[in-house]
Amino acid sequence: MLQTIRDRAQGWIAWVIVILISIPFALWGIQSYMGVGGEPIAATVNGFEIPARDLDRQVQEARFELRERLGAAYDPAEFDDKRLRAEVLDNLIQEALLMDVVRRLGLRASDQDVQMQILSDPSFLSDGRFDKEIYERLLGFQGMTPAMYEAQLRQKMTATQLLRAVSASEFATRSELALHQRLMGQKRELSYVRFPIADYRSDAPIDEAEVTAYYEANAGRFQTPEQVKVDYLLLDTDSLMSKVEVSEKDLRDFYDADRSRFVQPERRGVRHLLIKVAADADEAGANAVLEEIKGIRERILAGESFEELARTLSQDPGSAANGGSLGVIESGIMVPAFDQVAFSLPTGEVSEAVRTPFGYHLIQVTEVLPSEAKPFEAVRDELRSELSKQRAEGLFYDLGERLANISYESRDSLEPAAEELGLTIQQSDWIGREASGEGILAQPKVIAAAFSEDVLVARHNSDLIEPERDRLQAVVLRVAEHRETSTKPLSEVRDEIVAELRDEKAKKEVMAAAESLAEKLRGGLDWAEGSASLKPEAPGLVDREAAEVPGAVLDTAFKLPIPAEGMASVGTTMIDTGDAAVVRVTKIQDGEVKTPGEGVVAPEAFMLTQVMGRQTYTNMLRDLEVRAAIKRKAIDADEAL
Repeated sequence: MLQTIRDRAQGWIAWVIVILISIPFALWGIQSYMGVGGEPIAATVNGFEIPARDLDRQVQEARFELRERLGAAYDPAEFDDKRLRAEVLDNLIQEALLMDVVRRLGLRASDQDVQMQILSDPSFLSDGRFDKEIYERLLGFQGMTPAMYEAQLRQKMTATQLLRAVSASEFATRSELALHQRLMGQKRELSYVRFPIADYRSDAPIDEAEVTAYYEANAGRFQTPEQVKVDYLLLDTDSLMSKVEVSEKDLRDFYDADRSRFVQPERRGVRHLLIKVAADADEAGANAVLEEIKGIRERILAGESFEELARTLSQDPGSAANGGSLGVIESGIMVPAFDQVAFSLPTGEVSEAVRTPFGYHLIQVTEVLPSEAKPFEAVRDELRSELSKQRAEGLFYDLGERLANISYESRDSLEPAAEELGLTIQQSDWIGREASGEGILAQPKVIAAAFSEDVLVARHNSDLIEPERDRLQAVVLRVAEHRETSTKPLSEVRDEIVAELRDEKAKKEVMAAAESLAEKLRGGLDWAEGSASLKPEAPGLVDREAAEVPGAVLDTAFKLPIPAEGMASVGTTMIDTGDAAVVRVTKIQDGEVKTPGEGVVAPEAFMLTQVMGRQTYTNMLRDLEVRAAIKRKAIDADEAL
């Protein structure tokens, strides 16, 4: 049939076919050039486009980091999604600006530097050496080629060059250092009084209209987030270890191939007597020590106890109390001169004086434990675990490659891959974009894949995902169920709203009471005149790190202006417990200024220089942002899609 088409597709017929085929290709090309149908863009920076998918992925990772950092205290409702997306987008814009500057300045990371960075990465090492096979496989699981990874690494390294160059351009002058010391070492004499919020809470009924208004104004806080249930296939070495077979012959061959690993080298019980030689001692001083220790050796040979003389004369504080005993040691532990004598000396014999960097030693060997090999039976379990792990890792790479291929070829189901590879399809509970799953389902890469357009909308299998570079674990998933974001009904959250409204009213009332007292104190009243029922706390003159003072009180005290002579500076604050506090500062004592000697750099100067360098770098980024052509195109997740 193909031959018939070829014979007839000549002349004008062939040209008609070519034109008909060319039309869709031409339209597709025009569409791509015009940007029609292309992926959504979150922002453009000097012509560089930041894809919306990159923004989505970074937002997911930011949520995961917040959850990891805060633990049980993490509450997704407290982190406004639009604000978080805006902050992440700002970071991406800054990265784009930074790389634009790096390119314009012509900064480069050499091939040698990139190579050294890769060769020293622990993720790519096997038995302490770089393993090219592991390198390529790990990158493959992340959908990257070595060239892509090296380009990404080179970009990060060049950005670091700019950071270091800008930060290192700053230095602290003597006047700046003196000002820093005065401020950071400053102490303030303060007193404060608490207004317990519990005294202002009320059980009075809350107007229903107020509850409804609060619910409508804060509807975003009462939403059930978008969630999915996923089916997934999991590969990890722990589960694969149970599938590998290790015979007795395999274990014995493994043992015989590396028998030296299980040999216990010769060990010796050693004691010594040390007389130190000063680091700046001349030849005469060293000879004097030598004569002294020779005299001690003669006493031992004459019959005195080595152990007793070491206890009274040895200048090694670690062993003298034990009669000079160093315990049982292996060759190579001590310095070479000591080691050589200790492992050649017959048992019980006292050595000649031995010189080391510590001084002169007399050495005596108390026992010799000969070298011996651990029998096969003693290390069988260790061998089985190690060999099983090695084979499981090999099986992981083989199954991982096959899993990636099969799940891609059969994109509408996980069953073909599960059947062919002998894996079990697992099901998750409901998980959200804020990484609410457990284990591997809480990983940002997995969450990003579950909510990607290809998996969530097209309902295809995901690509093979390896969440952590330093752990052999991979997963392929597909969405089983999906539910959109919804707002909880008022009846379900009414009690929560009532409690918050009462708390808000109590905070307003307690702060109003604190402000009222503060105004009286600013007018010249004393604590007792202001409110006889309150008990002031007076920690006295404290520094910025005073642990006995609540953080909010301390922060307020060090922000208040310097009080006039015979007067006080007064302020109010809210403590973490919800209590209000009135803070009174009556005296300020500046920190001591310590002028470093000539050619000496004060520790504070180094720290201050680093702070100033980071601030200069931040200011540079802000300046770049002001001058750049930036267009933000997407903040909301819905807009990004």
